[in-house]
Amino acid sequence: MSSSILSPHPGETLVTLRTIAYPSPANIETYKSIGGYEQLRRIVTDKVKATDIISQVKLSGLRGRGGAGFPTGLKWSFMPRYYDGIKYLVCNTDEGEPGTFKDRDIIRYNPHQLIEGMAIAAYTLGARVGYNYIHGEIWHEYEIFEAALAEARNAGFLGENLFGTSFCFDLFAVHGYGAYICGEETALIESIEGKKGQPRFKPPFPASYGVFGKPTNVNNTESYASIPWILQYGGQAFQDLGVPNSGGTKLFSVSGHVEKPGNYEVKMGTPFIELLDMAGGVWKGHQLKAVIPGGPSTAVMPASSILGATMDYDGLSKAGSSLGAGSMIVMDETTCMVKTLKRLSYFFYEESCGQCTPCREGTGWLYRVINRIVEGKGKMEDLALLTDVSSNISGRTICALGDAAATPVLSFIKHFRPEFEYYIQHGKSMVTGK
Repeated sequence: MSSSILSPHPGETLVTLRTIAYPSPANIETYKSIGGYEQLRRIVTDKVKATDIISQVKLSGLRGRGGAGFPTGLKWSFMPRYYDGIKYLVCNTDEGEPGTFKDRDIIRYNPHQLIEGMAIAAYTLGARVGYNYIHGEIWHEYEIFEAALAEARNAGFLGENLFGTSFCFDLFAVHGYGAYICGEETALIESIEGKKGQPRFKPPFPASYGVFGKPTNVNNTESYASIPWILQYGGQAFQDLGVPNSGGTKLFSVSGHVEKPGNYEVKMGTPFIELLDMAGGVWKGHQLKAVIPGGPSTAVMPASSILGATMDYDGLSKAGSSLGAGSMIVMDETTCMVKTLKRLSYFFYEESCGQCTPCREGTGWLYRVINRIVEGKGKMEDLALLTDVSSNISGRTICALGDAAATPVLSFIKHFRPEFEYYIQHGKSMVTGK
């Protein structure tokens, strides 16, 4: 991890990584020293109304940090309030998209804030049991979270009759096996139940039919970890950190051709150029060519489009892409966009669960056609074929993986078509000559 994450930018307000500067950031005593678990204690012992908590979350402008950007407070309001039976809470730490590595740092540096955020959500929504589904390829973080759960139980922050009240909540870690599809909330639920991780048809939505057929709320790691700060300082304070329609701070995973790759927590609405500067700028004195701002499932942006953009939902939408999970992949002028697209298309082809025909067959078509171009066997009509196949995948699958696979193909060809045409005509890259 780069030193930048350990030395917050001057004036930066940290919401989700508040313990990173401490010698033992994951330790419960470290978290308690900055007021950790006090919001949970206050809410439970004062019997704060669930409607009041949801109102603060709505006021905060917090939107889902996993990629979809759905308003968190609104999502919480969907959970049936007077349901006579068990309800579940699920945290989605299955970040499997290329370029995304923020959630594992929340677990690594501040696991107790995530636990407290989930416990507050459980109290608010009436959930008795919670699961944190952790990506299969980050075993060290899984062990850190298990240790933090044990500390929280021993300290009386999880379990039966918390703080001498009738509120009971326990939380468990569930280890996935590295399947990208399990980042989709219903596939994740299927996996928790011990079944093959494949998305469910919706409706019904998890709020009415989730884990084991019971009402379930699913949020991203960063979303839950923001809750204690929001309730400590107020929803308006969180909203004021950001911009309209994009409240608070956001963790951006910056990778690729930068001098200091790492996670950077900045205020929503921060200009792209400032975030790039925090990451040390484009490496080796090279020039910026393109950026994928939110992970490969978001449209690639040429330098001319993103240089004036701000890092928030509306700012990136107006510039021609989307925020996604904040997984910013930076590419310099030495990058061959044809070979880059080949790599991305292979990822989606391999990660398709195969349930929906357009995705199962379409992702294979996309990869094989792009690979054919890279092998020097492409035809000019392949560009129309790629566009046609992508358009026929989009909007025709149960989950968003089909759209995610189509987006890079459509955006790469749109913005860098001359490179594809050159590759087809000469059998080699316009950029590398190979």
